[in-house]
Amino acid sequence: MNVINTKGLSKHYGSVAALDSLDLSLESGEPIALIGPNGAGKTTLLSLLCGFIRPSAGTAQVLGHAVGSKALSGKMSALPQDAHLDPRFSIQKQLRLFARLQGMSGGEPTKEVHRVLDAVQMADASGKKPGELSHGMRKRVSLAQALIGKPALILLDEPTAGIDPPNVKIIRDLVRSESKNATFVISSHNLDELEKLCGSVVYLSKGKLIESGPLDATSDDGFLTLRLPSVPEDQFLRECSKLPGVLAVQRQAQGDYLIHQTEGHAVDQALLSMLAKNGWRYRHLIKGRSLEERLYG
Repeated sequence: MNVINTKGLSKHYGSVAALDSLDLSLESGEPIALIGPNGAGKTTLLSLLCGFIRPSAGTAQVLGHAVGSKALSGKMSALPQDAHLDPRFSIQKQLRLFARLQGMSGGEPTKEVHRVLDAVQMADASGKKPGELSHGMRKRVSLAQALIGKPALILLDEPTAGIDPPNVKIIRDLVRSESKNATFVISSHNLDELEKLCGSVVYLSKGKLIESGPLDATSDDGFLTLRLPSVPEDQFLRECSKLPGVLAVQRQAQGDYLIHQTEGHAVDQALLSMLAKNGWRYRHLIKGRSLEERLYG
């Protein structure tokens, strides 16, 4: 099922095109990465899909309905990057209000608040006010709000920006778990994180669509990416380049080595044998290039 469809979708601010004639069709399923440099149009796209702003031209549909349709009530949700909780009221009171706004009544709001707080591991914070929580905890509560009503589409804008690794892991594990029931669109600059979570990618730059499609490396079999914690770099480059089928070896960021290989050679097996022979440990070996290298290399 298509969760998002746009035709010629544009947003102009004066002479600046924040989004320029975007044609996009996204299917339900695994999380979708929305990436691009600052000013690419990511937040503008999410704001248009939520109906926060109106397009200058073109159309957009979400879950088969026009943006802003009453039929979308409870079926989609969003977590803006700059979302804030009201400091005057408890977490439970605020989330119960969101549940009631979705039409829940009687004891339903309270049950739903317990459910979503349990999901983000914040059940013990229900009676607290936002000021009593850390930034990472407040982000998890905001994510809990996006889960209310079990929407089919959830838009997340920089959900892990500025939070510590333990909170990042909780959010990542939650997205994996909830992806069985909802489609996530996640905008982030953390490409390594997105590569772990997402099955497809939408790449924007200067308001235009550059690439959209699966994140797998099936069309990228001419490369291997190897991450090593610490090895004699010159010796590794020398020995690796002599392996049958290796065309070139390049040192990348974060301790990665990009190995260009010819088809028909079991370079990965020879590479693992070489590492074992020298007593060198590796962190991971994947077919293809990293997302960062494929898009920006």
